[in-house]
Amino acid sequence: MTSDEMTKMHHLDIINSESGVLMDICGVIIDDTLPIKQRVISFTEQIKNPYRFRCGTTPVTIEFMVNSKPLEQKVSDYFIGLKGR
Repeated sequence: MTSDEMTKMHHLDIINSESGVLMDICGVIIDDTLPIKQRVISFTEQIKNPYRFRCGTTPVTIEFMVNSKPLEQKVSDYFIGLKGR
């Protein structure tokens, strides 16, 4: 997959897309015995667009921020915040 293809996938208009264009992540099967690189390739081949897909009938958009905290830190901060309530 080229950088240009990834950019086009990222900019797909999820609101105006037909839901049939977006793959349903519920049907993705990952073989956890494969090396990580092969799992990523398998996931990408199955989902077609890792930035825009469906979970059932719900459209999903994934975006990443430059210079943001790692996901692990954000999840930790979230649960610490809940504990402090």
